[in-house]
Amino acid sequence: MPAKPIAPETLQLIDAVRDALLDCTAVEEKTMFGCHVFMVDGKMCLGVENDELLVRLPPASHAQIAEMPGVRPLSSRGLMDGYFLVGPTAYARRDQWLYWIGEALAFNPLAKATPKRKTASKAANKADSRKPAAEESPGAPGASSARKRSKPSPKPLDTDAPRKHPIFDSE
Repeated sequence: MPAKPIAPETLQLIDAVRDALLDCTAVEEKTMFGCHVFMVDGKMCLGVENDELLVRLPPASHAQIAEMPGVRPLSSRGLMDGYFLVGPTAYARRDQWLYWIGEALAFNPLAKATPKRKTASKAANKADSRKPAAEESPGAPGASSARKRSKPSPKPLDTDAPRKHPIFDSE
């Protein structure tokens, strides 16, 4: 089944975050929590889900930030303190945008990196590596599951269009 196409507004927001992280080193883009996220130094820092900005901030300030207008916690069950979805009304002005980007980048060096988990396919692959190669067939189940597939970064539909998010059009 083909992947669901990403809305142009979402692509513009992803580009705006990408541009905001140009000066950062070790930036990696992934899909996590159903969002397009930006890992900085191996830690989730920012992301985009539809028209919302995903930010990772200090868990100690979770209650205060959750009360801000246009902001909601990523998890309603309190499982992910410090992760917030910021709606367009809360990042519509340049000063608001810079606030969220700055806060997420300021917290990033202090954030705890999530340790890499061993997946079942890696464990199976490790067990398979002990078997002679003759037993493995190219069409065998799980033969290609150990390969890491990197998803290409989404590209704007019109490459000649300015890479500017509509929230900054009025400035």
